[in-house]
Amino acid sequence: MKFGDFVKVKSLQSVENFKRSIEDLGLDIPCDENLLVGEASPMAKPLKVGEFTIGNRYAIHPMEGWDGNADGSPSDNTRRRWSHFGKSGAKLIWGGEAVAVRHDGRANPQQLMMDAKNQSAIAQLRETLVACHKEAMGDDKDLLIGLQLTHSGRFCKPNSTNMEPRVLFNHPLLDGRFGPAQNIVVLSDDEIEQLIEDFVIAAKRAWDCGFQFVDLKHCHGYLGHEFLGAKTRAGKYGGSMEHRTRFLKELVAGIRAEVPQLGLGIRLSAFDFLPFRPDPALSKPDELGPGIAVDASASMPYRYGFGINETDPTQIALQETFEFLEVVESLNIQLMNITLGSPYYNPHLTRPAMYPPSDGYQPPEDPLIGVARHLDAVRKLKQRFPKMAFVGSGYTYLQEFLPNVAQAAVREGWTDFVGLGRMVLSYPELPADVLAGRTFQRKRLCRTFSDCTTAPRNGMVSGCYPLDAHYKKSPQMIQLTQIKKAANLS
Repeated sequence: MKFGDFVKVKSLQSVENFKRSIEDLGLDIPCDENLLVGEASPMAKPLKVGEFTIGNRYAIHPMEGWDGNADGSPSDNTRRRWSHFGKSGAKLIWGGEAVAVRHDGRANPQQLMMDAKNQSAIAQLRETLVACHKEAMGDDKDLLIGLQLTHSGRFCKPNSTNMEPRVLFNHPLLDGRFGPAQNIVVLSDDEIEQLIEDFVIAAKRAWDCGFQFVDLKHCHGYLGHEFLGAKTRAGKYGGSMEHRTRFLKELVAGIRAEVPQLGLGIRLSAFDFLPFRPDPALSKPDELGPGIAVDASASMPYRYGFGINETDPTQIALQETFEFLEVVESLNIQLMNITLGSPYYNPHLTRPAMYPPSDGYQPPEDPLIGVARHLDAVRKLKQRFPKMAFVGSGYTYLQEFLPNVAQAAVREGWTDFVGLGRMVLSYPELPADVLAGRTFQRKRLCRTFSDCTTAPRNGMVSGCYPLDAHYKKSPQMIQLTQIKKAANLS
């Protein structure tokens, strides 16, 4: 692994050094010198969102573990992860898990699926989380728990490790990249209408399980997000923004007709960027090069993305994102969780890290630049839509300095909630420890090794293999080590 001139966050040691590093990079990342404790902390202040009161400003992102049973029910590993979500101390559990609304939309053969047979087991999963939260925090009166509903679209693997894509349009840069292009099925309007019905049924089941809201997933290149880039699709679900948001509008109408009490949220990739690949000029047979955007010159103007400049798709252009959020606001959806890009084809944008996944590329930039990009995107959206409640992403890479940046971002109004993903796998109690002023457990901090991504991409369950003994001692650790060695990532 070649780190170039990138400074590891772990080596900075102090807030002063961290702030100096930010300044040297020319980045705008807020950072408080001192952490406040208890009620004095901005992170401890409750926030009322619609009918919900959320007890603090930490959120847990949906953490798909690729560890369910073949029938889509939770396993012991799934229940263990959800117990960690509960004891984290975060008062907003955003979606808990990416749960497929039907079999063909599963991202892997171990993904949870919300059907009649699994409903009671998923309800018990929520109850496990609540019980662990009560034990850690004393009560659950200001705890908000959602369930993320999804269809994986281009990234469906319901039966094996082989892709079985269900897409909205043919994509010149993605078709064939993740499997044979001849396997791609373009969904018809009738099939989309049936899918909407499946989402509505799953949402009703989520309500019956006790979830207070559902996340209508529009991120990371999955089907909901693909609608936003469906500019070349003919018919009522493609082309104009009005048509590309029809899926969401019909989905919302269907859910509210069936379960009007159920809250709604959206996890959104604020832009859908060009796919990246290792730079061939800097790659070797046993060593990935840094990531570069693929050549899109033959596909100009670029009408396959979202939130980017069609004449220069290497540039972010949030005007389209603003237009989408205007639609969201008109639907009276107030809960928004913002991420960027896709972990499948531009992972450095989605999850800033020093260490790439096995099928990725070396970081093309200091990962702190990626963190700043996340923070800036949420700040701009919050400024434009102040009545919405936003969850920000990209914080895990900050490691020791995550609490300092989180506190400053919330205090300055850049975001309403700070979302944690990978960090929860290694150190689930971080929010509770920070809020209570307890000693920070540095040895449990996620160092963004990307094992939690590399493992599932190779058919294993997702977890923190380096730092969690439960995974470190598992037989799959040997397999993972071999995979990383072969990719020169160990």
